[in-house]
Amino acid sequence: MNRQTRANSGLTFGKDELGAMALVLEGRHGCHAADVAEFFSTTHLQGADQRRGTAWARVADIVRERTARRLADEIRQAAD
Repeated sequence: MNRQTRANSGLTFGKDELGAMALVLEGRHGCHAADVAEFFSTTHLQGADQRRGTAWARVADIVRERTARRLADEIRQAAD
């Protein structure tokens, strides 16, 4: 069994784990969090690590969704 297969066996990421990953990135990288997650995704996908690459792409999406919600809330509050 090669190392890549063994490292990925049984690797799954739940919604809570992906959300936690997004929170950590937002805390450490602020407005660059989605870009950092995209970088991780691309790096893993280029290294033939489909599961981790997909997980990081989902984290990037979560960060972007949270950012959009925060901005929408700020706009709504400014309008009131």
